[in-house]
Amino acid sequence: PLNISLERGGELLLLTLAQPKANVVDAEMIAALNAAVVEHRGRKNLKAILLDAEGPNFSFGASVEEHLPDQCAAMLKSLHGLLINMMEAYVPILVAIRGQCLGGGLEVALAGNFLFCAPDAKLGQPEIKLGVIAPAATSILPHLIGRAAAEDMLITGRSLSAEEAKAIGLVHEIADDPRAAALSYFDKHLAQKSASSLRLAVRAARFDLVQTIKKTLNEIERLYLDDVMATRDAVEGLTAFLEKRAPKWENC
Repeated sequence: PLNISLERGGELLLLTLAQPKANVVDAEMIAALNAAVVEHRGRKNLKAILLDAEGPNFSFGASVEEHLPDQCAAMLKSLHGLLINMMEAYVPILVAIRGQCLGGGLEVALAGNFLFCAPDAKLGQPEIKLGVIAPAATSILPHLIGRAAAEDMLITGRSLSAEEAKAIGLVHEIADDPRAAALSYFDKHLAQKSASSLRLAVRAARFDLVQTIKKTLNEIERLYLDDVMATRDAVEGLTAFLEKRAPKWENC
């Protein structure tokens, strides 16, 4: 599900989601991403990671089936472990996004440092439409875009255009070819730097964020498992999505 290559003389790790057109962030994809990050983050000359995707969309999100009660605990543990490992890779992570970047797909992108989006990109956390919440995005977004903008995304579930996302500071650059833009950013701003100095700069810049996320993510994950999944409507929303029908809410 993941293509892995070393570019720029081994200084850039390229990770490409390779299950188009949805590029679902399921257990297999999470495991592949996590293994690649853990294996390569210790490379002495690694200066950045570039994450992109095959096909017209970055990712439709996490597997809805894996959100159901019998699988959601394992799914959340593995996804959140991946995000922490990405944030603790301590090299700049560039993310190139086309089309839909939703749910768990956006959560993976949020663990990066700089997002480069095509003009057609749509970024959103639509979990509330399925009767559930997005623990990782709930933990991370307020620190990146402020509480008001984060609550707008998390509580409504609406998607933002690339322009909207850039206006609130979520997106670094809009480009017709976001992968080329990310590579240009690497060549211009990162390639000439010391790899060890880059690691320390990222570590310092993200120190408070990573410590806070590790704490709050555990608490919100517990809220998801103990409270959200105890409601009738959470299961109904997920089931309705899988059955391709409108959910019938009972508000409990």
